[in-house]
Amino acid sequence: QVQLVESGGGLVQAGGSLRLSCAASGRTFSSYAMGWFRQAPGKEREFVAAISWSGGYTYYADSVKGRFTISRDNAKNTVYLQMNSLKPEDTAVYYCAAGGRPGTMKYEYYHWGQGTQVTVSS
Repeated sequence: QVQLVESGGGLVQAGGSLRLSCAASGRTFSSYAMGWFRQAPGKEREFVAAISWSGGYTYYADSVKGRFTISRDNAKNTVYLQMNSLKPEDTAVYYCAAGGRPGTMKYEYYHWGQGTQVTVSS
């Protein structure tokens, strides 16, 4: 079992940056692939980025490619999402998740955090 806690959300102007963190409890963090998803009001939760257990493989949604970077530090049991050049359409609650492989589908992830709000003003 692993518990996930996101932090780092907030209000930022368009063009700005934020770094989200997701701290995991438990000694098995390094065995999980990790993903970030987001959910805007009235919309489905959507995939943002994923990273393999080693950090050697990453994958991004087209909407964030080139602007967001996912990374992890297994010694600190933490995964990060660096978000640059933010746009108003990036406004959402961002969730981290742990799963067996770095997929793009929600069902591939077993454990979820509570989410952190990101608001981008125009």
